[in-house]
Amino acid sequence: MAALAGCGSHSSVTEPAASLESAAPAGQPLSRSTALLFSEAVLPSPADARALLDALPVQGRAPTTGYARDRFGEPWTDDVDVAGGHNGCDTRDDILGRDLQDVAFEPGTNDCVVLSGTLNDPYTGRTLEFVRGKDTSNLVQVDHVVSLSDAWQKGAQQLTARERANFANDPRNLLAVDAAANRQKGSGDAASWLPPEKSFRSTYVIKQITVKSAYSLWVTPAEKDAMIRVLDGRTH
Repeated sequence: MAALAGCGSHSSVTEPAASLESAAPAGQPLSRSTALLFSEAVLPSPADARALLDALPVQGRAPTTGYARDRFGEPWTDDVDVAGGHNGCDTRDDILGRDLQDVAFEPGTNDCVVLSGTLNDPYTGRTLEFVRGKDTSNLVQVDHVVSLSDAWQKGAQQLTARERANFANDPRNLLAVDAAANRQKGSGDAASWLPPEKSFRSTYVIKQITVKSAYSLWVTPAEKDAMIRVLDGRTH
């Protein structure tokens, strides 16, 4: 896993692809791995994340009326305008390839289809072995750090269909994690669920704040309070 920092149509939606291209040498497109790692390599400091958090609107949840998974496009589609989009690999395999160690790819897939690898799970601190198969693939899941349902209730209803597809496949909002922990989280926000691995909570909350800022989403009062406690180190 890449090293992480410790501790309506919205014209303001960040365009990750453009910012990533600026990091590559002129005339040289970012490779799959370079683009994905770059998007994960730098997170705001807790102080900078607090400033981003303070700039987010604070209000109650909107109804879940109209929410469905397909509101965020085809699951794991490669047809998106974020890092890793249009690289020939589906998003789930992109994230498995990024987050697992000692990865083995299926021959003939241009290093797209992940067959196996080792996950140092950020949510639990456990080490898990991923093996692709009917009964084993789902033991490691790719989590939306800001869940799709939470996003829908906090501003994503106003995003365009394209922006929602980008959100659902943005590497900044995705982590390979332990399936049981992901099921426990469900669609919860920071007020209702935090990773059991306390050393990862600051990074987790900073990622949520970064994503919500990028896609012009809001937070609830309880959610903001929980995030502030984590950023201040008051999570034990």
